[in-house]
Amino acid sequence: MFRHSGKTRTLNHNKKIASLLSFVAGVVNVAGFISVQRLTTNVTGHFAFFVDEVFKLQWSRSLVYFLYILFFFLGSFISSLLVEMIMRKNERFVYIIPGLFESLILLSVAMAGPYLVSGYADLIACSLLFAMGLQNSLVTRISGAMVRTTHLTGLFTDLGIEISQLFFYKRKEQKNKLLATIRLRLRIIAFFFLGGIAGGVLYTYFGFYALGVPAALLIGGLYYDGLKLQLIKLKRRHELRQEKYS
Repeated sequence: MFRHSGKTRTLNHNKKIASLLSFVAGVVNVAGFISVQRLTTNVTGHFAFFVDEVFKLQWSRSLVYFLYILFFFLGSFISSLLVEMIMRKNERFVYIIPGLFESLILLSVAMAGPYLVSGYADLIACSLLFAMGLQNSLVTRISGAMVRTTHLTGLFTDLGIEISQLFFYKRKEQKNKLLATIRLRLRIIAFFFLGGIAGGVLYTYFGFYALGVPAALLIGGLYYDGLKLQLIKLKRRHELRQEKYS
């Protein structure tokens, strides 16, 4: 689900990565908000607060909101930069490194959060926004902009457009393709919602350590992807040997 891109990528690959990463984003969204009372998966609200503080001439507070926006942007920038750099050296690790980087940030916040929250809540928020910027850029690159998982505004816009098109698309092929896309959008919404519930429950019992769960899920997804690739290679080798000796 991480390794395939372009023409080799299928709807099934997008379904898998959408389920995993939207659940991760849902957990971070709720656990992050409960822990530091800041939005930690998107910047739309932060931009409104930023402008509001500028008009109030509250420069120090407006700077904080600007940093929230900047760190989400930097996460997206660094993710794409890493993909481009690694692609030119070893395509095998092109999506693994950004995924591991995101996991490391989430694990770091999970471990250090309880000690930093009283005096460095803004640092925690910036770290989580950076991680979500990484994820949003990564999944956008992998899926060819078909999947976005860290916020739902654009998703509901796309869903509204696509449902309206059902009234006008009469050809079976067009309608089936549109229905498949709608189901993908609904899957992302559902897993984001489930992740949010899980984030709330986990934070209630484990506090910041709840963020270790999405980090572990990311690592597990990367490991599953690598293991599946190795199994496919072994199967191909076995088939080639059979053809050779048959």
